[in-house]
Amino acid sequence: MKVHLIKRQSIEDFVIKNAGAKASFEIWLSIIKRADWNEPNEIIATFNNSDILGKGSDRVVFNIGGNKYRLICKYHFGDMRVHLFVKWIGTHAEYTKLCNSRKQFTISNF
Repeated sequence: MKVHLIKRQSIEDFVIKNAGAKASFEIWLSIIKRADWNEPNEIIATFNNSDILGKGSDRVVFNIGGNKYRLICKYHFGDMRVHLFVKWIGTHAEYTKLCNSRKQFTISNF
């Protein structure tokens, strides 16, 4: 199933504030545009440096730009498309703080 990215604008806003992230997120977006997934394991097959978060969260964290940036998305496999909801974007250091506070499963800034 093709991917329907929800809140692409959040990624575009992040790139404006973090110009060094632009090329890395452009690559990620171009891969998402061509992705064809039928189950969560195919997300990992496409992005082998991503991780499915536990606790039944239906969330995936993408390591972007050689692990400089992290993107948390919630996924939902529908009848015709995979919906990928942007929940959080930040640097690796910001993600570490998020994990230390145990909010990576519930955060929704976007």
